[in-house]
Amino acid sequence: MLHLDGSYGEGGGQILRTALSLAATLEQPVHIADIRAGRAKPGLRPQHLTAVLALARITRAEVGGAELHSREVTFRPRHPQPGSYLFDVAEKTGSAGSVTLLAQALLPPLLAAGQPSSLILRGGTHVPWSPPAHYFLNVFLPALAQLGAKVEMTLNRWGWYPRGGGEVGLEIQPAPKLSGAEWLTPPDFQTFRALSAASRLPEHVRRRQGERLKSRLGEELPVDLLEAGGLDPGSLVLIYGPRAGFDALGTRGKPAEKVADAAADAFLSFRDRRAAVDRHLADQIVLYLARARGPSSLITPEITLHLLTNLWVIEQFLGPIFEVQGELGERGEIRGCK
Repeated sequence: MLHLDGSYGEGGGQILRTALSLAATLEQPVHIADIRAGRAKPGLRPQHLTAVLALARITRAEVGGAELHSREVTFRPRHPQPGSYLFDVAEKTGSAGSVTLLAQALLPPLLAAGQPSSLILRGGTHVPWSPPAHYFLNVFLPALAQLGAKVEMTLNRWGWYPRGGGEVGLEIQPAPKLSGAEWLTPPDFQTFRALSAASRLPEHVRRRQGERLKSRLGEELPVDLLEAGGLDPGSLVLIYGPRAGFDALGTRGKPAEKVADAAADAFLSFRDRRAAVDRHLADQIVLYLARARGPSSLITPEITLHLLTNLWVIEQFLGPIFEVQGELGERGEIRGCK
């Protein structure tokens, strides 16, 4: 049994998701204590509980502590089972919990399961503090494909805060062996494009968001204007290209131009730092690079506490793998040392 401190480093739900995902993939029993101890509402929230129960179902695991607000979980998995699964973040209680964060936990064991699998995930598709579904589709999954993992995704329904109600489908092909990657040079910024979407809001919202992007980044930037569905009002701006994406969500009282500015500012900061992957992709992809064949390295615009915490969790299972060059908050390089 591996014992982990859930309050280590950044101390959020990512420790739980990464630990249980690796445990499920490696068939390694794990005990996690002090889950989300430093958060205003510590312990398991609905989206975290859904991840625990979903991974338990996929691996037929014995689980202790799988309850809302629980601060301690024991997880004893068996071999991951391929199949067709449906998981709903709001099944236990109303929630717009992120389906993309749930997908992050489920993909590694299902990629290692040996046969194709299908997932239907219901909850929030475009909600704060998580990758929007369009980032997952246009940035994360193409990066994963470069490592040799084929995962196709469809957005069936949009889900915004606070009610969620969105749905994505994932078709996962087995990929027991992934290849390493050397991502050291900036992407081709001429290939980037953007989208502006709005749900239950006047048409001019998505148009103004798009116009602001072009005024900030140039008329040549392709911008797709999408009429989004969903139970609640919401808006999204996403600028994306190879290995990088920058999003912003609208909130009540925030002008459309300010939403576009937030995404544009993030894009320009990334471009100025001459990194190869955005800071969120760096955080998400190291779990796959840790088990890939051959050396890997990437340059991130910012070494975040979130990234360092994720590396710490991974190395509790696999031993020393990564070398970090750079200081917290600065541009840096992550090297896989296997």
